[in-house]
This record gives sequence, structure tokens and C-alpha cells, in this order.
Amino acid sequence: MPAIISNYPPVRHWIPAPVTKEDIDWANLTFVDLAKAKTPEGRAEQVRLARDATHKQGFFYVINHGLDKATVDRMVDIAGLALDDVSDEEKIRYKARIKETGEYLGYKLPQYWHIANGVKDKIEHYNFPRDVSRREHPTVLRPFLPEIQKIIEFTHREVLNEVQKLLSLGLELPENTLPDLHPYDETNHSFWRFMLYNPRTQEEEEKTNNIWMKGHADHTSFTAIWSQPVTALQIKDWDGQWRYIRHVDNALVVNCGDTTEYLSGGYYKSAVHRVIKPPIDQEGYRRLGLYYFHYMAEDTRIAPLLESPVVQREGINKSISGDPPTQETWRKNRSASYGISQLQRAEDGTEYEIVNGVRVTHYN
Repeated sequence: MPAIISNYPPVRHWIPAPVTKEDIDWANLTFVDLAKAKTPEGRAEQVRLARDATHKQGFFYVINHGLDKATVDRMVDIAGLALDDVSDEEKIRYKARIKETGEYLGYKLPQYWHIANGVKDKIEHYNFPRDVSRREHPTVLRPFLPEIQKIIEFTHREVLNEVQKLLSLGLELPENTLPDLHPYDETNHSFWRFMLYNPRTQEEEEKTNNIWMKGHADHTSFTAIWSQPVTALQIKDWDGQWRYIRHVDNALVVNCGDTTEYLSGGYYKSAVHRVIKPPIDQEGYRRLGLYYFHYMAEDTRIAPLLESPVVQREGINKSISGDPPTQETWRKNRSASYGISQLQRAEDGTEYEIVNGVRVTHYN
């Protein structure tokens, strides 16, 4: 896809952090190449890579997706405006009513989620509905809404729906099985996020053991993160060890969420991940990123795809007991409770809550 920045208003450039030079234990993630998936031979290979990566780790990179780096960099610049150039008064006006509605739309302001020992988060984000026209936005963002809508559609259709075709084939189903469950229309409530992690005090770091966001699995089908240079995202890898996700210029980092794990009967793994204090040569930098949280159509039940030969062979190892909730019920209940519920402590030191009859684990 060519650049989508021509004829749009100018925007102040966000200066990214330098890439870390520290000795890091990186996760060895698979690269899914969408350009190679355009030929029959290449497609078969990308199906295998996407399938195995999602089965083993639940995390992978997507490259050669068709969107140029200049467009992505400009969107980061716009994200900076959303978080730095909107007054506190206007942010309060557009504050998300997360607990009341089960939706993040609008601003989540800092000091909302509890991390540990009385310390709350220093994370701020602004969230757009899949169709940005569904609601009003802060004044400074309004000139940029057409290009924000374009990158939302691109990420939904040209990245995640294309990945889902590969993963449908990985389940030995018709390639449109998963994309058809995730339409780009009014039945779908996926959302786009500009997200900013602010540095914390030394006292806060000590009280939280340097954890900026607890380990968790997303409740979505998939989450797409446009790779950014501040090294803080870690995956709980296949061997139980926490490892960092390396920045790859103009790549997306895609992680499988709980919804897809349930659809596949547990064959595709929902990835546990967390955000921690960056390495010493990136201390003091703010971590700004672009995220897309991908859902199925609202009335779709979260139940295993029993017609999949893979699910039939492997058996159902993960499902929601009782009557499966709809995507709408699942997303709203999970969103409303995250970070503010009274958690229970398990024997292994993790914490958990029960949502829709499902044990949702939080990792310290």
C-alpha cells in the first residue's frame, strides 16, 4: 500500500528512543511474511509458520504487509498529539467509562489500574472505535481522522484478516473461516489505541519489582502492535521464561488472545505477556505505541470450531464451560474488570479473578 500521508495536515514529529545496546535475552519469534503468502508455494510455507508460531508461542512478527514506514511513523506523531496536546480538561471530557460500559473508548488516564503494593499505573491511552465516526473526538485529532480510519482498516483487513486466512488453513478449514468471523462492518467492535507508558520513580519501581503492567493474556482474538523501539514488552515463552520482544522496524508484533484460543479448542495459544522497566540505556524515555485490538462480530459465540480436523484430532483442551458467551458479553466483562477487581492469590504466587466462569490469571 502506498503512503497515505499526502495532502494531510502537518504534525509535530515524535522523537523515538534509540534502540537499546544492552545484552538482552530476546524471544525467538517467527516472521510471517505476507508478501511470500501471495504465491501457492510461499503460502503453504507461511501457513506452516503462522500455525506453528501460534500453537507454540502465540506471538509472531508480520512483515512485508504493504504499508510504508513513513505512514506508520506519522501515525506515531499523531499519537503524540493525542496524549501531549490535549488539555486535562478536554481529556476528562473524553474520559472512557470503562467500568460502567465495558469499553475503553476515549481516554484511560494514569492511576487507574493497580499494579502492586498500592502503586497504580502511569499509563495513558486514547481509544478509537473501529469506525471512528461512531463518536466525537478531541479537537486536535479531528483533522487526522481520515488517515486514522485508513490505518485502522488496513490493520484489520490487510494484516489481521490475512493472518487469519493462514491460521484458518492451519486448522485445515477454508481460509475465510476466521476472517468471516471478524468482519469489517458495524457488527464488529474492534478498536484502535494510542498508548503511552510514562517513566516511574525509583520507589515505585521497587514496590512493583519493575513491573509496569502485570503479566496477562489479552481477551481479544488478536492484538496487533506496531513495533516501537523502547524495550519493555516481554513474553512468557514456551519454556516458562520471560523474554523480551525485539524491535523490528515497520513490523507488527501480533499476539493471539483468549478468544482465538477458545475457538481452536486450545490448539492456538493465548500469549501471556507483560511490560516492565526498560533497560538502563533507555531509562527516562516514554514508550509510545500503536495498537489494534481485534474482535469477532458481537453476537458470535466463543466456542470451539468443531468442524476443524485439527481440533478433532487434538481434542478440546480449552473451552468455556456452560453456555459460551457472545463476543460482546466477553469483551465488556473482561474490559470492565481488568486492573480494578479484587484479585485472589493462588498457591503458585499468581493472582486471579473469575470472569464469565473463566479463571483469568494475572502474573506478578
